[in-house]
Amino acid sequence: MQKGAFSMGNSSENKSEKIKKHICVGILAHVDAGKTTLAESMLYRQGSIRTMGRVDHGNAFLDNYELERARGITIFSKQAILSLGDKEVTLLDTPGHVDFSAEMERTLQVLDYAILVISQADGVQGHVLTLWKLLQRYQIPVFVFVNKMDQESAGREAVLAALQERLDGHCLDFGAPQGELKENLAMCDEETLERYLETETVTDEEIRRLIRERRVFPCCFGSALKNQGVEEFLAVLSGYTSAPVYPEDFSARVYKISRDAQGNRLTHLKITGGSLKVKTALPAGKVDQIRIYSGANYQVVQEAEAGSVCAVTGLADILPGEGLGAQTEGVQPALEPVLRYRVMLPEGCDVHGMLGKLRQLEEEDPLLRISWEEDTGEIHAQVMGEVQMEILQSIIRERFGTEVSFGKGSIVYKETITKPVEGVGHFEPLRHYAEVHLLLEPGERGSGLVFDTAVSEDELDRNWQRLILTNLAEKKHVGVLTGAQITDMKITVIAGRAHLKHTEGGDFREAAWRAVRQGLRSTESILLEPVYEFRLEVPQENIGRAMADFTRMHGVFSQPEQEGDYSVLRGTVPASSVGDYQKEVTAYTKGRGRLFCSLKGYEPCHNQEEIIAAAAYDPDADTDNPSGSVFCAHGAGFYVPWDSVRDYMHVESHFSDGSREEPQEKQMAPVREKGASLGGWASDKELEEIFTRTYGAGKEARSGWGRSRFSPARTAETGNTGGPRRETPKEEYLLVDGYNIIFAWEELRELARINIESARGRLADILCNYQGFRKNTVILVFDAYRVEGGTGSVQKYHNIYVVYTREAETADQYIEKTVHKISPQHHVTVATSDALEQMIIWGAGASRLSAAGLLEEIEASCSEIRRDYLTGQKRTGEKLFDKLPEDLAALMEDIRLGRRSFAEQPEEKKNS
Repeated sequence: MQKGAFSMGNSSENKSEKIKKHICVGILAHVDAGKTTLAESMLYRQGSIRTMGRVDHGNAFLDNYELERARGITIFSKQAILSLGDKEVTLLDTPGHVDFSAEMERTLQVLDYAILVISQADGVQGHVLTLWKLLQRYQIPVFVFVNKMDQESAGREAVLAALQERLDGHCLDFGAPQGELKENLAMCDEETLERYLETETVTDEEIRRLIRERRVFPCCFGSALKNQGVEEFLAVLSGYTSAPVYPEDFSARVYKISRDAQGNRLTHLKITGGSLKVKTALPAGKVDQIRIYSGANYQVVQEAEAGSVCAVTGLADILPGEGLGAQTEGVQPALEPVLRYRVMLPEGCDVHGMLGKLRQLEEEDPLLRISWEEDTGEIHAQVMGEVQMEILQSIIRERFGTEVSFGKGSIVYKETITKPVEGVGHFEPLRHYAEVHLLLEPGERGSGLVFDTAVSEDELDRNWQRLILTNLAEKKHVGVLTGAQITDMKITVIAGRAHLKHTEGGDFREAAWRAVRQGLRSTESILLEPVYEFRLEVPQENIGRAMADFTRMHGVFSQPEQEGDYSVLRGTVPASSVGDYQKEVTAYTKGRGRLFCSLKGYEPCHNQEEIIAAAAYDPDADTDNPSGSVFCAHGAGFYVPWDSVRDYMHVESHFSDGSREEPQEKQMAPVREKGASLGGWASDKELEEIFTRTYGAGKEARSGWGRSRFSPARTAETGNTGGPRRETPKEEYLLVDGYNIIFAWEELRELARINIESARGRLADILCNYQGFRKNTVILVFDAYRVEGGTGSVQKYHNIYVVYTREAETADQYIEKTVHKISPQHHVTVATSDALEQMIIWGAGASRLSAAGLLEEIEASCSEIRRDYLTGQKRTGEKLFDKLPEDLAALMEDIRLGRRSFAEQPEEKKNS
């Protein structure tokens, strides 16, 4: 047997049999309830260990870390293997101390059943209620073991009554007489009751179903230290648990990250479907080794089946709660640290090197939340309490050889909003483009951040929507009051826009993050503080002092209850007010009082103004979380503050809170981006208003685009004499943004999907025909800015010019440059539906034509060709078509259908 192997507690013959029924059972309790002792007794009874260790002797099988043995508490979750009837059980022992609740909660996501251990001497304490709520949240069936029944007790019936009152009325004593138990079981479920009334029995399968559905909670009583009641409890556990049915496709849930003595990263997971083999390639890496742990020992296996809990080497970049294969990610943890401390390093210590080492600990405990403060050069850590902080110091000393200390702790606050608001973000430096509109709505307390989308895929592609949601979820968004993390909000994507050529994934990340901040700046926020749920037990003579203290601490409590010689006070109190109040309780009760606190959640801060003033947070100075947006003009990006960005947005608002009057006339109609369907583009008046508002007054005279634009005779009625004078007509230029038109016209867009070169050629032929009829100068511009080393080119294609831009120069830039150069001497029109490009065109004094408008112009020209050359009437009444030679008639029909170009025909045929 290899190093680290362990006994499964069966004979060699039984070992060779492959056990297929796997269940995972977690054991939970408040500290000192006897949880680890019960696990030792169970393992000893089933033959998994030869001798039963004790926590107080420092030789417990599952408490195998020196820190755990020294302190007598469980710090890290461990697993052990035992056989229970025809099932192989993975037993997960979890920490009981409140400071290590996060480690306990991570195991809940992989449990099939839970054993809740309660000390009869202490009863249902505050942390027990927290555990019960967590088990309910994760919908885990529960077996209750009431421990330490060998000590002085109020009696089995009284303890059971307390469980039914404080936990659930369906906590049933499974040691009761069979007739009484079956009757009680039948009362827990209508379907079971009907069968019981007919048959006067309840089958084992029905009991298993009731337990799985959390309709019944079996309770057993005994003493783990003295092995009393453990055998009966194992019988109940064996008889009334059932192995889940798993899918065939591979899936797994990660619940823990650790490192072995050699520093290898161990990914602890449960196989929730199919199986996992060594050398399997996963997105997080290739599986090098599969270990089945039991205590400190392990077996190396080649394959782990569904239901197995194992540790895997070779995986990286995956954290607790994440899924592998078909497994989705788990729910966000309910417990979290509310204290934040500065990590104080010894003199001469490399702060950045230590930061990297602490990141390893953060992988193992994600709620540790190591943060680096750039401004102060400090490392901060969030912890659950003083005990965890002491353990963290010991781990850093043992693993990294560095003695650290912690500064004064501070409370972790959060922020949320009080009413819905639309947040808008735009990110458009040169050659980038994204716009996002988000609806921010207040959520229920404790709901965290919820992300959703309500945008039609016709408006924004599904891939972009998914990317926005991913970017929103990956960031720790901070509020605008103190820079604290935001929570309890639903953030919905309600609008957005991408650019066919210029949008990249990071653009939407920037736009979405800015939209969140802009929304927060545009509405009212409130500060939230952590609140404890407390239970205080003090002698009756001290209850008046206790009530006065909690009133001073801004606590809320109910009337005191009497339990013998003690008074019990229950309520809630801000975490910032509690401090070391337990020490005060011990002092004024002379050691007889006890205070139990558990985190209830976050509620509005009782001293918000004081905390905001002390934080002195300036949201405008937070460069890591900008509230404004970036727009582009004249080939350069410019920043617009949060309170002005709505005037620059390209997508109209999708939200109205009724607080402001909507304008009667929109400042800018929707302008289609490249690749959008044909349709509405900004009117001349609207575009000029926007340009004037943004850049100031431009050229006063801008010639419009009309279908008579290129008529041979063009006059202007001007001059001081009052009479008409003929002005020399200016040369007409038409600049066409090639890819914009291709992806805006349905015919060319479909052709481009097959062959982009064919689409370019088809557009060039159409423009050749158009130029031959209108007699203007046509320049067709295509982007080639991503061609490495490209110097650009200008080619004469029949009667038009085709331009390919050079490397790092877009079609927008080339067109803008050309317009600035030739517009003073010539009439220039640019065909594009790009919103920003239209604005730039107006700034240079040129006219613009949308993709839809250009198509209309070309169709009108074709109509004129057909009317004048194919079906035109001479004064004699003869149709021109009748007098055309047969080959010329065929030529003109081909030109009309686009099969041949008018421009490439011989002059004699043109003249004809």
